[in-house]
Amino acid sequence: MKRNVVIIGAAGRDFHNFNTFFRGNESYNVVAFTAAQIPDIDGRAYPAELAGEELYPQGIPIVAEEDLVKLIKEKNIHDCVFSYSDVPYNRVMNLSSVVNAAGANFMLLGPGETMVKSTKPLISVVATRTGCGKSQTSRKVIEYLMEQGLKVVAVRHPMPYGDLVKQKVQRFATVEDLKKHECTIEEMEEYEPHVVRGNVIYAGVDYEAILREAEVDPDGCDVVLWDGGNNDFSFYKPDLTITVADPHRPGHELSYYPGEVNMRLADAIVINKMDSASPEGIQVVRESIAKVNPNAIVVDGASPIKVDKPELINGKRCLIVEDGPTLTHGEMKIGAGTVAARKFGCAEEVDPRPYTVGKLSETFEIYPNIGTILPAMGYSEQQLKDLETTINNTDCDTVIIGTPIDLNRIVKINKPTTRVYYDLQEIGQPSLEGILKDFVQKHNLK
Repeated sequence: MKRNVVIIGAAGRDFHNFNTFFRGNESYNVVAFTAAQIPDIDGRAYPAELAGEELYPQGIPIVAEEDLVKLIKEKNIHDCVFSYSDVPYNRVMNLSSVVNAAGANFMLLGPGETMVKSTKPLISVVATRTGCGKSQTSRKVIEYLMEQGLKVVAVRHPMPYGDLVKQKVQRFATVEDLKKHECTIEEMEEYEPHVVRGNVIYAGVDYEAILREAEVDPDGCDVVLWDGGNNDFSFYKPDLTITVADPHRPGHELSYYPGEVNMRLADAIVINKMDSASPEGIQVVRESIAKVNPNAIVVDGASPIKVDKPELINGKRCLIVEDGPTLTHGEMKIGAGTVAARKFGCAEEVDPRPYTVGKLSETFEIYPNIGTILPAMGYSEQQLKDLETTINNTDCDTVIIGTPIDLNRIVKINKPTTRVYYDLQEIGQPSLEGILKDFVQKHNLK
């Protein structure tokens, strides 16, 4: 008898777990996906074109996680597979208790069942939490490899919030490709820094199909770089794993799923943001590394900021806009924009909450601990409209844009803006350069 399955997800790891373990597997019947974390991604279906038309001719429905217990009981579900990331352990086990009490098994799939092997040398950049600094670490890795004359193709963790069939395999080589693929703010923040530096990045839904296309990219491919999302572990089997840890959230590296997996799998661990973290927080992260992965190479790192118009901050009342996921399920209390505001003498960090509208008001209700920073939520046209209206409603002198892309290109802001830039800066030795030099030599890359 086939086992009935629900995959508990958030439009990313869940689809990959299905594709690598359940698709074409006649021992299981995946009844539904559930959706959480990301707004407005339920109510869709995982299409038959991706699920396999023989076993799933109608596709697979995606429902809200709130309906999980009802689903288990009405559909005689045997197994529930937890398949999303950046979740505290108590929440994972709380959900396990809900599932078990409803009568089903609670499952976690690991790297052995879900990692796809590449034909190219592969580097994985992952993290212990959302917002640790994976993107700037990936950029640093790519810059070094490109300096050696190597062609690097990046593959980004999925963000398939639109038409899943159209998003099966996406290739981004120019800024124009972002418009062509109708990218959200969240997608642009991840893809744009790659293409403006001259390397190609892939993303989408079917990550084995994506990898096979990346390996034969028309611009060439010597190395594949997995640019992770949240604190998920790699979809691909890495030859080198670099994990980024954040001393602003000390202890989280051993208390959030699956960030601890990344800590234990790491060949090298970058302790980032040491320029703005407390000595106590840094020490906690060092102790965590010593406890679970003492053989990892530890790279000390900082994220120094630059501001294009500091005079718009000094003595001004500023609205600070930061990366959305970092503030929401990433639970960060400050970001680059906040650091810039305090460094350059902001007179007041203006609270946006009295001015929020629509979906942004809902975001603050769901995540009440965000505080006085405005998350740049842009998963849909409505969210973009609400973001623009909220910024323009806010009584402030300056908008500090701490997001990886310039919001002025996406929304019309009716007041002065200044952008914050940040890159990874290594402190002393060991360094990523030394680690990557060994990687290049080991794989005979020219």
